Amino acid sequence: MAFPTTNWSALAKATLHGDEQARGALESLCRDYWSAVHAFIRSRGVIEAEAQDLTQRFLAHVVEKSLFSRADPLRGRFRSFLLGALVRFLRDAAQKREALKRGGGVPHVSLEGSIEQSGVEPSTSEADKVSSFDREWALSILERALGRIRSELSQNRPQSHYTVLKTFLPTGADAPSYEQAASDLRISASALRSEVHRLRLRFRDLVRQEVAKTVSAPHEVVPEMDYLQSVLLDKGSQFSDKTETPRS
Repeated sequence: MAFPTTNWSALAKATLHGDEQARGALESLCRDYWSAVHAFIRSRGVIEAEAQDLTQRFLAHVVEKSLFSRADPLRGRFRSFLLGALVRFLRDAAQKREALKRGGGVPHVSLEGSIEQSGVEPSTSEADKVSSFDREWALSILERALGRIRSELSQNRPQSHYTVLKTFLPTGADAPSYEQAASDLRISASALRSEVHRLRLRFRDLVRQEVAKTVSAPHEVVPEMDYLQSVLLDKGSQFSDKTETPRS
C-alpha cells in the first residue's frame, strides 16, 4: 500500500501552485489543528478572548503568507514544524505589542494575559505548554478517526448502533457490559465481541492513517503514535498497535 498523501504534500502543493484546491487543503489543515494551537496559547496564561483572536490570526497567517515555502519535510514532523511556527508568531506578536507600548500607540495588553481574568493558571514550564499542544494534537487525530468510523457505520447502521459501539473505543466513555450492550443492539454477546474487535482494529488503522499524514516517511508513523499515546495516558486514551483484550 502506498504511503498516504501527507500534510507536507498538501502544504507543498499549496505553496507551489496556490490554486483554490490547494488553498482549500491548507485551510482544512488549519481547521484540524485549531484546538492544538488554541490550547498552546491558553497554556501561556492568555485570556480566552485574546487566545481565540491569536489563534485565528496565526492560522490566517499560515494560509495567507508563504509560511511553508521554506518548510523541509525531511527536518521533522509536521506537528513540530507547526509548533515552531506558532512560537515564532507569538514572539513576533509580543515584540510588536511592546514596540507599540513604548511608542504610546495603543494600550498595552500582555500576551501572557491576566491570571485573574483567565481563571486558568499558566503552566510553570515550557514543557507543560508543549504538552498541552501535543495533547490537543493527539485528541484531534482521535476525533478525525472517530468521525470516519461514524461515517462508515452510518452507511448501513442506525445512529443508535454507533452510539453504543463507540463506547468500546479508546475515546469512549465507560462502556456498558457486553451483555447490556448486546441486549440494546438486539444481537448476541459473542456477535458483539466480534464486532467490537473488528471496530477497534479499524479504528487503529484509521488513526494510523491520520498520523501518517503528519510525518514525512513510513518509518516515523509508529514512533509518532507511541509518543502521542504517551501524552494521552492521563486521559485514558490509547491508539497504538498494541492488542487490546475485550472486556467481559
